[in-house]
Amino acid sequence: MSFHYTRYFRQPAATAIAALLWTLPVYAQSGADAGQQETAKAKLHILEGLTVTGTAGDVGDVGGSATFIGKEEIEKFSYTDINRTLRLVPGVQLQEEDGYGLRPNIGIRGSGSDRNNKIVIMEDGVLMAPAPYAAPAAYYFPSMGRMEAIEVVKGPAAIKYGPSTVAGAVNLFSTSIPDNEEGGLSGSVTALGGEDSTLRVHGYAGGWMPMSNAWDVGILVETLQDRTDGFKELDGGGDTGYRIQDYLAKLAFRSTAESGLRQSFEFKVQRSDEVSDETYLGLTLADFNANPYRRYAASQVDEMNVDHLTLQASHRVDFSNDLNLTTTLYYNDTSRAWYKINDARLTGAPTWTSISSIVSDPVTNAAEYAVLQGAAGEIRVRNNNREYYSAGIQSVLGSAFVTGDLAHYLEFSVRYHEDEEDRFQNDDIYTMSGGQMTLTSAGAAGSQDNRVGDAKAWAFFVQDTIDWDRLTVTPGLRYETIRLRQTRWSTADPSRTGPATVAENSVDVLIPGVGAVYHLTDEWQLVGGVHRGFAAPGPGSTSDAERSVNYEAGVRYGAGDLSLEAIGFFNDYSNLLGTCTASTGGGCTIGAQFDGGEVDVKGLEFTAGYDAGKSLGTKLSVPLAAIYTYTDAEFKTSFNSGFGPWGNVTAGDKLPYVPEHQLTLTAGVEGETWRTNVIANYVDETRSVAGQGAIPADQRIDDRIIVDLSAELDVVPGVSLMAIVENVTDEVYLVSFDPAGARPGKPRTILGGVRFTF
Repeated sequence: MSFHYTRYFRQPAATAIAALLWTLPVYAQSGADAGQQETAKAKLHILEGLTVTGTAGDVGDVGGSATFIGKEEIEKFSYTDINRTLRLVPGVQLQEEDGYGLRPNIGIRGSGSDRNNKIVIMEDGVLMAPAPYAAPAAYYFPSMGRMEAIEVVKGPAAIKYGPSTVAGAVNLFSTSIPDNEEGGLSGSVTALGGEDSTLRVHGYAGGWMPMSNAWDVGILVETLQDRTDGFKELDGGGDTGYRIQDYLAKLAFRSTAESGLRQSFEFKVQRSDEVSDETYLGLTLADFNANPYRRYAASQVDEMNVDHLTLQASHRVDFSNDLNLTTTLYYNDTSRAWYKINDARLTGAPTWTSISSIVSDPVTNAAEYAVLQGAAGEIRVRNNNREYYSAGIQSVLGSAFVTGDLAHYLEFSVRYHEDEEDRFQNDDIYTMSGGQMTLTSAGAAGSQDNRVGDAKAWAFFVQDTIDWDRLTVTPGLRYETIRLRQTRWSTADPSRTGPATVAENSVDVLIPGVGAVYHLTDEWQLVGGVHRGFAAPGPGSTSDAERSVNYEAGVRYGAGDLSLEAIGFFNDYSNLLGTCTASTGGGCTIGAQFDGGEVDVKGLEFTAGYDAGKSLGTKLSVPLAAIYTYTDAEFKTSFNSGFGPWGNVTAGDKLPYVPEHQLTLTAGVEGETWRTNVIANYVDETRSVAGQGAIPADQRIDDRIIVDLSAELDVVPGVSLMAIVENVTDEVYLVSFDPAGARPGKPRTILGGVRFTF
């Protein structure tokens, strides 16, 4: 199997992708006791080839920490902000930025949250970062508003995915083709509107229909239309919101019982575009305290444009009840240009001052600070123009078999992947006068940055889930061979007639892991595991790969309406890798990497759920849940990095943006035709720069409690009225000092609307 691509007529044809799949032999131990074999066979199960959990019911069988958030839970609040949804997952650190989740910064177990570059982001089991090997911190995240489920895995379960296994993986499930018993089309349309001219419409329709005696055909069409004028107040007026248009279509075929061989094909195409009036420019702490929702005049032309395309073709075949193969071919194309203020100066001054330096020290940089607010001067705006692609093919072969009284489910997977980041950037100069910016000097394309980073990687994974009596052990091994390259052209060579430098580096790594679940009783389980954490360096980097050994152990309980899980973890880093990005405030060479040395991250994750309806003697459902995380993340070595959030590190310093305590409480009351839910989220204070002891005011992110409320009433069958209040108490809170200045969370927002289902 092979494919080729062409990228804007500037890229050569890609190397043909060949996927070699080995047929795994199935052995049965001869002479084994027939009764033992029958007991083992009763445990055999066919897992989905590209996921760890797949359903909430699978979580208890995972040899590692896993959380599955299903469609019913997601629909309670109809969030389009992934940050708000992931508050339901223990062990996750969230560094908000814009209040809407457009550019999420997600960390897991103290991994660091900048642009999700230490975790794996997937949609339907496929890598979804624009260039997950060449530029894992790139800006694109699938629209949460069109997802029907989320899987978050940590510990040994995470090594199935890669390339980064240091923290965990977030797998988003797009809307599946509706499968009704009576056949035909079904779907849903949800429309919400409210403050700040917010309008959100999500709708889909589809279904399965017979095509012949041997085949059914399934279709799905879906769209998400999401817009708002924004909640920030731009000096001089103007919008600070966004507009997102997202479209998805699926076409699938599946065999029927009459066809003999069970198999299915699915073709998926998804396209989205985003225009957002977003900026890296925050506020000085004094200005934040005076008006947290203010935006300086110097950000008036800042705008992000993102276009994304996903093409995906999948095939699954069940050769028998015990042998299946899933293969997916994928291609992602992302073009983005974030046009935003970079620095400022007095007119004719010899040097520019970065916006992060200005807002962090407005006294020393008083003249430039005045320019940000509209005084006469010059503004340099950078066109962060980048193009990305990623493409590959992955196959997972699953085989269930019995050896004696052991039941096995053996998975073997292979993935070939290649991706690329193309930076072709320029700076424009504006004159600020009377609070208005006028373009005075347009930079030539490629005159600020002119380079390409690319990666090619083979990944192999084998895992055996072994059931024996009350014990399930899941040993796994991942191998990756990665080739990275960075090609730079002169900023005076927009035609790229000849590269100025070419830097290459490569990584080959074995990543072992093992998880175990022991059923003490039908209700109680012990769970534990150990695995190697790994994150590759970037193209042309001279830094070492990030490496750690990660341990976890805990208990699970489930009986009737009560469930709980408590897992302790310890991540022992031999080298923590830092990457300089503009989103961390700059102050270093963008793309440069730093070896952070030894780091210890330890903590506890606790979740509990209970439906109190029966115990209260009512027919109502009263679901209650608690999700708590304790995290202690500490540098064990001293070094000078020049990297914004780290700075000059002394052994014993705490990692930035890792709160010690986090707690989410949820409660609901649900009748036959109505339901209401509340979610309260507490985040402990944290520091924005590595350090220890008391946190300086200009580095302290104060603790906060944010409460959201939702209600839904079924008016007639298929029609429901909805109301959602985010940040009920209108809490004013600081979420970050990065990229450049203090940034607020979203204030109270009231939305109302209607949901139609058919």
